[in-house]
Amino acid sequence: MRVGIQLPEVERRVTWPELWAMARLVEDGGLDSIWVGEHLLYDTDDGLRGPWDAFSVLTAIAAITERVQIAPLVAATSFHHPALLAKRAATLDEISGGRFILGLGSGWNRTEFDAYGFPYDNRTSRFEEAFTIIRTLLTDGAIDFHGTYFDLPNCVLDPLGPTKGGPPLLIGSTGPRTLAATLPHVQLWNAWYTEYGNDPTRAPHLLARIDEACIAANRDPATLAKTLAMLWHFEPEPVTRTADHRIIGRDAMLQALITLEAAGVATVQLVLDPITFDTIEQVADIVREWQTGGGGLA
Repeated sequence: MRVGIQLPEVERRVTWPELWAMARLVEDGGLDSIWVGEHLLYDTDDGLRGPWDAFSVLTAIAAITERVQIAPLVAATSFHHPALLAKRAATLDEISGGRFILGLGSGWNRTEFDAYGFPYDNRTSRFEEAFTIIRTLLTDGAIDFHGTYFDLPNCVLDPLGPTKGGPPLLIGSTGPRTLAATLPHVQLWNAWYTEYGNDPTRAPHLLARIDEACIAANRDPATLAKTLAMLWHFEPEPVTRTADHRIIGRDAMLQALITLEAAGVATVQLVLDPITFDTIEQVADIVREWQTGGGGLA
């Protein structure tokens, strides 16, 4: 099982030098991946707050790292024209040397849709068209598409990135319709920690639902890499995030990794509370202990 870190969004104001230091720590500390949430605006207790542009941050991280995988968790197709999103993905695939994963979803946060003027209606239908365009361009380099929401006569994606068939695609959804449209094509699937109450013992029930969806889509469930976000707390009381089941303390964190690996999770994206240089450093130590005493990375 691989272990990655999600970088901060709006937990506090974070400048590029701190993001740079965190990314280098993930790289140098032996962790496997860096994940950046793609959102535009949140309605928080402190008012409307927004993170930096995810694709700009990912591009910069690609240029300062050599080993870790990088990905949005996840990119909302509602915020991008699909052909331009495919172009960004191919470019990041190139800059990262084939380390880029394209995480995709339709988006859910009404606040940012309204503030930035993106249509909120028919999100699944819009996503289905966008997904077809993105995956086809990244795989084939061209598409002639005429749909309800997008019209691309003879669109060509050139150049393509170094990964044959395009960068791996990850779908972040548990919706039956979205799963039916994407499971025949994606390499990875993801769920946020709220989908299983942040309780590793409940993860197998969620994974079984995804296996059933794979079978319904005529896909062998064993061919889909299943990933889960998981929240870890490093303070006695939550600082910015909470969950139904709190994972706090080294022993609980080690056991969580062991449980998720046994459930068949391919990658866990750790969401830390708080997310700081110090907590990422502690995670690197815990993962090294897990690798030597609680199971190894796949």
